[in-house]
Amino acid sequence: MTIIKQVNLSQMYPGQSGKVVEIDGGVGLVSRLSAMGIRPGRKITKLSSMLMRGPVTVQQGSTRLAIGFGMARKILVEVEQ
Repeated sequence: MTIIKQVNLSQMYPGQSGKVVEIDGGVGLVSRLSAMGIRPGRKITKLSSMLMRGPVTVQQGSTRLAIGFGMARKILVEVEQ
């Protein structure tokens, strides 16, 4: 049995993957993330994060991106455990 848990991107552990479920932000944030390839239904992997609210590095497909901590908190991801 697989347990599906929903967390925001900043709460994921480095190396964890999941499917983007929702982006809890305004039109500007949603369109900016969509331009980077991060949109609901896409698989995303957290690579690393910095201490004390630093940037979060993620991989979506073959692209690696650094996202601010505030933006990462607004990306809801479904993680299988």
